[in-house]
Amino acid sequence: MNRTTFNERCGICEERKERGIHLYNFFICTECEYNIIHTEPREEKYNYYLRKLKNINQPTLYS
Repeated sequence: MNRTTFNERCGICEERKERGIHLYNFFICTECEYNIIHTEPREEKYNYYLRKLKNINQPTLYS
């Protein structure tokens, strides 16, 4: 996971943010990262984050 300081669109909240992490080709801002980590499975937001995280695409590895 690489931290970045570019102005990118978060894949969770879909807002432009300067700080966050990349998971493959998916950018997650620091606020959403914090919220994901601190959300309990019984909370309503948990399913929202699961749906959003399913959009992560693992890059194809060519050999």
